[in-house]
Amino acid sequence: MTKNSFLKGAFILGMAGVVANVLGAIFRIPLGRIIGAEGLGYYQAVFPIYIMLLNISAAGFPTAISQLVSSKIALNDYKGAHNIFKTSFLVLFSVGFISFLILFFGAEYIVNNILKSPKAYYSMKATAPALLLVPIMSTFRGYFQGRQDMTPTAVSQIMEQIGRVAIGICLALMFLPKGTELAAAGASFGATTGVILGTLYILFVYIKKKSTIKEEINNSKIYKKETKSQIVKKLLSIAIPITIGSTILPIMNLIDSTMVIGRLQSVGYSYDKANILYGQLNGMAASLINFPYTITTALSMSMVPSISYLHTIKDNEGLSNNIKIGVRVALLIGLPASFGLAILSTPFMQMLYPNEPSSVGQMLLYLSMCVVLLGIIQAFTAILQGIEKTHIPVINLSIGAIFKVAFTYILIAVPSLNVKGAPVGSLISYIIILILNYRYIKKHIKVEFEIVYFIVKPLMSASIMAILVSISYNIVVMFAGNAVACLVSVVVGGIGYGLALIKTNSISKEEILMMPKGEKLYKIVSKIS
Repeated sequence: MTKNSFLKGAFILGMAGVVANVLGAIFRIPLGRIIGAEGLGYYQAVFPIYIMLLNISAAGFPTAISQLVSSKIALNDYKGAHNIFKTSFLVLFSVGFISFLILFFGAEYIVNNILKSPKAYYSMKATAPALLLVPIMSTFRGYFQGRQDMTPTAVSQIMEQIGRVAIGICLALMFLPKGTELAAAGASFGATTGVILGTLYILFVYIKKKSTIKEEINNSKIYKKETKSQIVKKLLSIAIPITIGSTILPIMNLIDSTMVIGRLQSVGYSYDKANILYGQLNGMAASLINFPYTITTALSMSMVPSISYLHTIKDNEGLSNNIKIGVRVALLIGLPASFGLAILSTPFMQMLYPNEPSSVGQMLLYLSMCVVLLGIIQAFTAILQGIEKTHIPVINLSIGAIFKVAFTYILIAVPSLNVKGAPVGSLISYIIILILNYRYIKKHIKVEFEIVYFIVKPLMSASIMAILVSISYNIVVMFAGNAVACLVSVVVGGIGYGLALIKTNSISKEEILMMPKGEKLYKIVSKIS
């Protein structure tokens, strides 16, 4: 493991995430046309709770495993790292089994009393079996991430999504003649088949690498024996706060899923209309937010073991550099994503869902404002988790969630906002969480965030990109139509943003060299600049 390897790991995970989300977007488009906004309402209603349970074993624990494994490897204790992996497997499987029981046998109560969406019953039943296998896959992912080997996680993500898309679409079509409820349930079962594929792949990788792992264990320079109970206690003390701190977007979506439909009904909307509005918000508009969110999630996942490694060996200079680079990369990803989604919000929605009203584009406009804030929060959370301050993001997230509930409840009742009050409530809560996390990092870690380098230059580059996107879209749409104009403006904006970063010196030589094929990239950049 090298102290500057996290950007390469983030790149691998980020690209896998993009591929997975492209597949997911491809999935959503035909799915939305097959089962409509009504079916998407049933399909989407169950996923916030499913994802919350999933994140217990797929977000917090793997990150905790990667942190513990990374710390052991920093001390050349490969045997101790593998013991953590074996014990974690038993813990995670138990957690997954309990999660499955809750979702499967509690489905009727959840959809009737919590979600207020009784027709989502079959969709919830269909997603529950995935929770049995996710812990197995997540344990291996955490172990490999702790070794700074992100490829197994990346490929398993793609395999998982391929299974979800292919089987989900087939089952939705198969069950459609039997009703929208069952068609949505068929699509939901795609998640289970995807998990099976991802698990089989990562098991194959582990078996293939087993001889190398055994050799490292036998050559461990240090071995500090720990009992299973000691490992479990340490794992839980890290995993529980990491789980909560790493589920920012799922928690906000969970709040929406439990509030939006009921609140809309309380201010005069029928159940069917409220369900459709919620389906448009979380099933259609919010799906595009997953692209930048996936990349920044990959960045934070890669940052945690790297920060933990540097913190363990007390490399303060390397720690400060990696923190600054991680935050800047989050900004450099989040700013253009927010600007681009805002400018093309209505065109994107018209391209993907031509039969839906223009108000869906307005929903994406409000959501786009959250993207950059969410990316920075994820980076700050990864920093705090890596330096073993896992409770801080939890406290700050809890404060933000309180504001989210209050503002969402109030703003949904505003006639001009209605369902758009939910993303505005999220925006306010993200600002509060970001400020609280920043204040703690600024106070307790000796790292300086230069305003010009961290804010001014990235904003200039993103603004240049936004202007190019707007101009290119308005020119192309007159001759080639909305879909082509969207695609062309995205390409023009991407190229323009890259050139703007170079010309404004918004990206440093060190950051370029840390990327995959960094030396070749730097030579190209040097010629352009």
